[in-house]
Parts: sequence; structure tokens; C-alpha cells
Amino acid sequence: MCRMRISRLSGYAIPTQLNFTKMDKAPTNPRRVDVGNDRYPFSIVWTPLPLISWFFPFIGHMGIADSNGIIYDFAGPYYIGEDNFAFGRPTRYLQLTLPASVSEDAWDEGVRQGCDVYKKRMHNICCDNCHSHVARCLNSMGYPCVWGSNWNMVVLCFYCLFNGGFVNLRGFLLTWGPFSIIAAILLCSIVFN
Repeated sequence: MCRMRISRLSGYAIPTQLNFTKMDKAPTNPRRVDVGNDRYPFSIVWTPLPLISWFFPFIGHMGIADSNGIIYDFAGPYYIGEDNFAFGRPTRYLQLTLPASVSEDAWDEGVRQGCDVYKKRMHNICCDNCHSHVARCLNSMGYPCVWGSNWNMVVLCFYCLFNGGFVNLRGFLLTWGPFSIIAAILLCSIVFN
């Protein structure tokens, strides 16, 4: 058993007594996000694209994870990345709740079907891209769309922008840091010129 007390100075809970025999046998939750190992079960993941995201921080690279948290992304023409997210580790994610109409098996099957379709497609940065791949996966599994009847790249972009979270402070800085620096330089050049 673990007893906790609250520190007066920090307000954080500090363990005062641990029982390691029970902790070793404690079940792990395989459906829990594990940022350190890049495992995001039932999630849409996102990372900035070099240069493009510096000027438009809402534009980036998107992938989808299966029930085990393995990320799949349409990383280029005729190529689906598996457990090797293109453009680096995710900086943002949105873990979705499975509705009654979508089982874990249906989720995995939808991801597989979307990947099967997109590994036969040419990548187009503007129209048929990583966002379209994720939309296809969600539509294949029958995941209910939040706006309209079917998922598409525009709906996904704004849904993840407004509902997704950053994996940590580093993710926030990688997403917004370059844009903030460029904006500050432009603002200073306008104000002090």
C-alpha cells in the first residue's frame, strides 16, 4: 500500500510508504498512453512539418494508432510507416473514446483497411495526404464523425487542433516555438523600423 502526504511547500503528493511486492504484481493498463515509448492506443497523433509548420503551426503530419498504440502513417508515395512516425516523435495527440458501435477489433480492422488502401496510393501534399489516410481509417471502422457524415482532412485538422493535447512541454515548444520566434522577429522589425 502506498500512503501519500501533501507537501506544504510544493502541493505535490509525496509517497511516504511503498509496498513493492504489490507494485510488482500490479496490472498495467495496455490502453494507456505511454509517451516515453510512443504508444498512443486509439489515438490520432500529430507532429510539425519542418519549415511549413514554422509559418503555419496548425499544419503538420498526422498518423493513427491501433489498439496497442502502434502508430501508422501515410509517410510518402505507396508507403505506410509502422511504428516509425515520419518527421519525428508525436508532439500532439488525441485519444478517442470508442463508442458502442466500434469495438477494439473494428478499430484495428479500420486502421488495417485504411493502410491497405493508402499503401497503393501516390502521396499528394495538398489533397491525398496523411490526414486523408487517417480519415479513411476512421471512416472504414465506422467511427462517428463530429461534423458531417464522413471524416476528411479538413475536419480532422480542426478537430485535432481544438481537441488534441500536447504530449509534454517539449511537444508544445516544438509546435509553437519556431512560429513564435518568427512572429517576434517580424513584429520587432515592424515596430522598431
